[in-house]
Amino acid sequence: QVLRQFVRHDSDTVGSLVLERSMNRVQLLGRVGQDPIMRQVEGKNPVTIFSLATNEMWRTGESETAQGGDISQKTTWHRISVFRPGLRDVTYQYVRKGSRIYVEGKLDYGEYTDKNNVRRQATTIIADNVIFLSDASMKEKV
Repeated sequence: QVLRQFVRHDSDTVGSLVLERSMNRVQLLGRVGQDPIMRQVEGKNPVTIFSLATNEMWRTGESETAQGGDISQKTTWHRISVFRPGLRDVTYQYVRKGSRIYVEGKLDYGEYTDKNNVRRQATTIIADNVIFLSDASMKEKV
C-alpha cells in the first residue's frame, strides 16, 4: 500500500505536479576514523563532520564455506555530516576515533572547490540518527 500512495501525472495536463514516494535511506555500522570536527560557514548552521569505516569480508579460494582459503577484507570510508542541532552537539561532544557507532541518514551528492581551485565531487551521508555502541564514544574530550 505504501508504494501506491502517490499522485500520477495526467499526460494530457500540462504543468501538473507529479508526486511520487521515493526513498533515500542509508544505514551504516562501523568505526569512527577521526574525532569529529565542527564547521560553520558564514550564514549557515554549524555541522559536525567525521569519517566512518565499514568493512566487507569474504573468503577466497576453492572452498568458500570450509576453513580453506584466505580471508579478504575491503574497508570503505564514509563522510558523515550531522546538521540536526541536538544530535550535532552530542555527536561532536561524545564521538571519538575508534568508537563503534550506528548511523542512519540519507545520501547527498555535492561539489566543492578545493584549495588548488579544482572542482571536486563529494558524497556525504547526512545523518539523522546516531547510536553510540562502544564505551570509547562516551569518554570526555581532552
